[in-house]
Amino acid sequence: MAKTEQINIRIEPKLKKEVEETLSDLGMNIADAVTIFFKQIIIHDGIPFEIRRTRFSNEMIKAIKEGEIMEKHPEKYKSFDNINDFMEDLHSEIQDRKNK
Repeated sequence: MAKTEQINIRIEPKLKKEVEETLSDLGMNIADAVTIFFKQIIIHDGIPFEIRRTRFSNEMIKAIKEGEIMEKHPEKYKSFDNINDFMEDLHSEIQDRKNK
């Protein structure tokens, strides 16, 4: 059957680009993916996957907030070019704490 209906949606450009790249890797375009999604809705008689809010532990929420602060003020935090430099600094910190 020929495709004769058109759907217009508005989405964030970054999201569209990421979706197009992912679908391209799968050999599909957005129209193909939407068609598959719609067919799955019919087969499942509803959304074909679970939809729910993500629940983070208090520890995870604290880590996310800390990461956001670090991202806004990178000059206040150490950074490393590779794991070896990080490990060297970590061992140095451990030694310093033992010597106190």
